[in-house]
Amino acid sequence: MSIKSNSPTSYSISDLSKEFDITTRSIRFYEDQGLLKPSRRGQTRIYSLKDKVRLKLILRGKRLGFSLAETRRLFELYDADKTSNSQLDTMLKLIADKKAALQQQMDDIQVVLMELSSAEQQCRDALQK
Repeated sequence: MSIKSNSPTSYSISDLSKEFDITTRSIRFYEDQGLLKPSRRGQTRIYSLKDKVRLKLILRGKRLGFSLAETRRLFELYDADKTSNSQLDTMLKLIADKKAALQQQMDDIQVVLMELSSAEQQCRDALQK
């Protein structure tokens, strides 16, 4: 349910908290980090559609392993260049870096799994003697 106002695209902190299944504390943290900029009506935060979209992007980025600093950088690029060409170029670089890091982690995990299998076999062989 949206806050009653002239604009149907305003949201309370509890609206966003329920919609995205996160705590209000998390939303306030993103605000403290400068990623969300709600207006105020007295002590009440009023979040815009832009804030809602940004929150969705923050959470998506988090799921993909992007840091808040990387997300902030993308927001700054978008704010500076509404055509979003620099944002898309930066996003492609971040994606490539993230994929490379994940591939390295997968390779490292495969090596550890092989080492564990070898150690397991050595233990089983020692028990057979």
